[in-house]
Amino acid sequence: MKIFGNHWVTEPLKSGMVMYKLENDKVKLRAPEPSDLDLLYIWENDPEVWLSGNTITPFSRFILSKYLETAHLEIFETHQLRFMININNSLGKTIGTIDLFDYDSFHNRCGIGILIADKTERRKGYASASLELIIQYGFEVLGLNQLYCNIDVENMASVNLFTQHGFEVVGIKKRWTRRGSGYVDEYLLQLLNPAYLK
Repeated sequence: MKIFGNHWVTEPLKSGMVMYKLENDKVKLRAPEPSDLDLLYIWENDPEVWLSGNTITPFSRFILSKYLETAHLEIFETHQLRFMININNSLGKTIGTIDLFDYDSFHNRCGIGILIADKTERRKGYASASLELIIQYGFEVLGLNQLYCNIDVENMASVNLFTQHGFEVVGIKKRWTRRGSGYVDEYLLQLLNPAYLK
């Protein structure tokens, strides 16, 4: 049985297969549940979140409930995967989401995005702990060749978060995102799976 780093928990199953738990000392990543509808409705309709997600219209409860009905499908079917981020303590408070999106099975790559929606829980290391887990999941479980993300050049907190985890800024998309009457540039960052570099 393989243990991924110091933070990956594995449990043997009766069939001999291994079940992976996405958790470390700070966070647990879990699948979305129908009970998350109210939280997601608030988060997805926050204009601040729209800026980072390039959303321009609100989400209805109906659309979000339909999403939750299919959230159990594998990334190979939907080309996306969302985890809810819970603080790993006795309360288990849900504070945000981390997403894999635009999964490309031919080129073996996937985009990644993270949101600590609960503003009172930002700058406490939860985003970093979640990113560490999802990188391990992407490379060790999904076998991805690379992960990438797109970050507004003005969002240096996110740039620093990803570069601290090995992502490299590989380009700038000029005037990529509209902001009011103007446009801002966006960084493209990549993290290559070292297993494929040998």
